[in-house]
Amino acid sequence: MTMHVSHSGGLKPKRKVARSILDRVRAKFNAAAAEVDANDLWQRLEIGFSVCGNKVAQVEEQMRNITRFVESLGLAEIVDVRLEVMNLKNMSWIGEYKRELDL
Repeated sequence: MTMHVSHSGGLKPKRKVARSILDRVRAKFNAAAAEVDANDLWQRLEIGFSVCGNKVAQVEEQMRNITRFVESLGLAEIVDVRLEVMNLKNMSWIGEYKRELDL
């Protein structure tokens, strides 16, 4: 998720906004979250979120809920959201990984 922090006059205010978003999303959705890029830019904030689930629809709904929640906070303007769903069953390396763990 890429956001614009219009009221940020430096990195410290931007980090405060980032920390607030990260902490609130982690607490409400039990999702992994981290600032992933644009670390040195004052008004651009890029955060990655990760959730796991048994069904693609469930994961997509959770991500939509996170997006709506971040938007409702009003701390930054969302300018771009990208979603990538990975199905572990379709990953070629998973069989080798299971053999390494003797599963």
